[in-house]
Amino acid sequence: MSKVTTVIEELVTPILEELNLELVDIEFIKEGRNWFLRVYIDTPSGGIDIEQCALVSERLSEQLDEKDPIEQNYYLEVSSPGAERPLKKESDFEKAVGKFIYVKTYEPIKDMKEFQGYLKALTPDSLEMEVRIKTRKLTIIIEKDKIAKARLAIDFSS
Repeated sequence: MSKVTTVIEELVTPILEELNLELVDIEFIKEGRNWFLRVYIDTPSGGIDIEQCALVSERLSEQLDEKDPIEQNYYLEVSSPGAERPLKKESDFEKAVGKFIYVKTYEPIKDMKEFQGYLKALTPDSLEMEVRIKTRKLTIIIEKDKIAKARLAIDFSS
């Protein structure tokens, strides 16, 4: 996590706790000439509306007016993580058991680095996925420290 995202997390967490919302992710990225600070939020039960995003944006903007760690100009966006929500925290993976997910690894497992399938089980150190490779269903065990990226995915095959 960068210094910027760490400071933003410290600023937004009390706001989210007060509103009974949860932080999903923070991005500070450059796209073209512009910088974007994106804060993804959700409710514990899932599903956020535009009014909640606007309220968090307004309150976070007030905080940033007082203590902004970002020197350059940027756009603040507060939104839902969407259907393909990232899986970062242990609680994210726990909620995703039984769901269709996408996982990219740092190094190949069975000669592959990208997997889509159902998250079947979770241990403190690994996850078990049922993936389809051509016409076969396989069970793959992926160690958590090998995961570069994970998110919910949409199963278009069913």
